Amino acid sequence: MLKNRLRARKRFGQNFLQDEMVIADIVAAIDPQIDEHLVEIGPGRGAITESLVKSCHRLDVIELDRDLVPLLEKNLSSYSQLFVHQADALAFDYGKLVLDDKKLRVIGNLPYNITTPLLFNLLSQSKYIQDMCFMLQLEVVQRICAQPGSKTYGRLSIMVQYQCEVVQLFTVPPEAFEPKPKVDSAIIYLKPFSQNYSGEVPISALSTVVTKAFSQRRKTISNTLKNMISTVALERLGIDLKQRPETISVEQYVEITKAWLRELDE
Repeated sequence: MLKNRLRARKRFGQNFLQDEMVIADIVAAIDPQIDEHLVEIGPGRGAITESLVKSCHRLDVIELDRDLVPLLEKNLSSYSQLFVHQADALAFDYGKLVLDDKKLRVIGNLPYNITTPLLFNLLSQSKYIQDMCFMLQLEVVQRICAQPGSKTYGRLSIMVQYQCEVVQLFTVPPEAFEPKPKVDSAIIYLKPFSQNYSGEVPISALSTVVTKAFSQRRKTISNTLKNMISTVALERLGIDLKQRPETISVEQYVEITKAWLRELDE
């Protein structure tokens, strides 16, 4: 019965990390310190949980699978600084974990099927977060880190890079998991910028502009945004009207958003 409970479940998108060398590399990348407050999303069988809890002041883990929660609590019962939450990370209020105004370090092996909404949920609560280190599908990491002109550069790249410093650390092969996923994975480091930077334009406004721009990726920026902002305003920003959306930088999208908001007020 215990073995059955530990079996990965497709509906939760579970792939359990089991390669000891990869586990050691991930913990080294996180580099937990004894005075830090960590949050692990989706600990699964606890592959890196014990290494983390040994090295930090407090570790909160968020696990959706009800069957894994008692196993984690039993196997790690000797650590008083560990707190297990049976909850959905997509709807979790991370602010309630904050103690003494100490920001959280968030890590995890994120299920591929909820990666984007989970990242956006965490970024919406970035005022509580010091940094994040995640295992994601390699393709998603490449999209997040993509630069203008790249085929993988798009809405996800812009929205995450606007709010965070992003660094791809290393890749992880399917053989490191049980069961093996059909894709490669990668470790990504995200450090939210200060509130001053992220406050330049409302996130919702930037998202509206970027989503509209990439709604017809093959068209020029003047065509995709023609019902939002004038060509005169785009030219004033030094943007070539024949440019495609994937060639516009994050900073330029911020300026386009500012211009759009000004036109709305006029």
